Amino acid sequence: MKKQQNILIIGAGLCGSLLALRLGQRGFNINLYEMRPDLRKVDISAGRSINLALSDRGLKAMRLAGVEEQVKELCIPMNGRLLHDLEGNTVLAPYSGREHEFINSISRGDLNALLLNEAEKHQNVNIHFNKKCKSVDFENTTALFEDYETKENFVEDADIIFATDGAGSALRKSYFLGKKFLFSFSQDWLTHGYKELSILPAKNGGYQTYKNALHIWGRDSFMLIALPNLDGSFTVTLFLSFDDGDYNFGNLNTPEKVLEFFEKYFKDALELLPNLVDDFFTNPTSPLGTVKCSPWHYKGNTLLMGDAAHAIVPFYGQGMNASFEDVVVFDKALEEGEPNSEAGWEAIFKAYEKNRKMDTDAIADLAIDNFHEMKGHVNNAIFREKRNLEMAFEKNFPDDYSSKYSLVTFNEDIGYREAMLRGRAQDKAILNMLADRELNIDADLKTNLEKVNRATEEILEDDHVAKNFKH
Repeated sequence: MKKQQNILIIGAGLCGSLLALRLGQRGFNINLYEMRPDLRKVDISAGRSINLALSDRGLKAMRLAGVEEQVKELCIPMNGRLLHDLEGNTVLAPYSGREHEFINSISRGDLNALLLNEAEKHQNVNIHFNKKCKSVDFENTTALFEDYETKENFVEDADIIFATDGAGSALRKSYFLGKKFLFSFSQDWLTHGYKELSILPAKNGGYQTYKNALHIWGRDSFMLIALPNLDGSFTVTLFLSFDDGDYNFGNLNTPEKVLEFFEKYFKDALELLPNLVDDFFTNPTSPLGTVKCSPWHYKGNTLLMGDAAHAIVPFYGQGMNASFEDVVVFDKALEEGEPNSEAGWEAIFKAYEKNRKMDTDAIADLAIDNFHEMKGHVNNAIFREKRNLEMAFEKNFPDDYSSKYSLVTFNEDIGYREAMLRGRAQDKAILNMLADRELNIDADLKTNLEKVNRATEEILEDDHVAKNFKH
């Protein structure tokens, strides 16, 4: 087998462009195909999240590829959630009690462009735009494409095919329709969708509201969020049911109804949204879903990665970070494997999926949990009491405690599943003890922490025993 194998990557979004860069750095010959135009030349943002939350797992991937410092220049730190109530009062809820832990707002387009530019610096990486993958022959390692400009179909041959083509992946569809092996697939939609709006920069080019936070207007069954952009604007996203409730995407069908809705529930945001009606009726309403499937690979020929393998809803801010972490985990499997041996790629793919799938399943479940937390629980008194206690633990005992959010977001060397299990146990321990008045928020912090840690370990042990008993 040739050392410099020819690799085809389908999808030049965030995951695909990083994968092309990393495999290009390793010396493989890469052909990266994308159905959209080159985003560095044409605006193709419509319908997709304009900015995203980049945190430690994503930054670890940037570090691996040698672009961390360039990426940081595109980031706006967000130190916490700025919660807006119905009257327009705000409270800042930090993400962590440790001051060095924060998430970053970053432009999807700017980050994607940077990764494409870096990948293209390698002579062994070639990028092709306006080429839609229609299907993949995973047995013969070929892919059928349509050229959007010439309307002609053509076939690309490769030694290995990676599909990083998102939630609507052509390779995953080919796995499912091919019926050549046992392939499991589920796609679960939320009853809510989302629509993007925007707060424009102030006339002096500054920000019209607090810059270094993720703004949340949580209203139990729906919510509004806003993330800052480098140009002084904010990308605003409305998450709302398609059909349920007095107000939903189905019945917000006139400017008067939209303004009435915002006047009632988001009054302080409405003052910053003079372009609300235009944005609302111009921008698409998009669905929110979770994709799980297995296996991700077929022999040593093809592999799903990123959203193609595990699309999640955006409520933990981990979709992009999880896809970037895929590349880190895969790079380790590649480093430890032998792609030039006979078992080569199949052994690497198996090792990668075995290590990765339980973590991507975990973050998918956590993202659904956080959806309910963000729209409702953040306004709950006992939830706020729990968060205040956790912030105090992290601030005063930074090496001895991390909340579930911190475990997921700031502990990039812990897998999502481990973070989920420990985080859920801690949540259960604190909420139970607060409800039973076994914790006194004004009492000695160290005593409270010891109680929480003991209760957490007991819950983890009970869960472990119950799991083994079931099996």
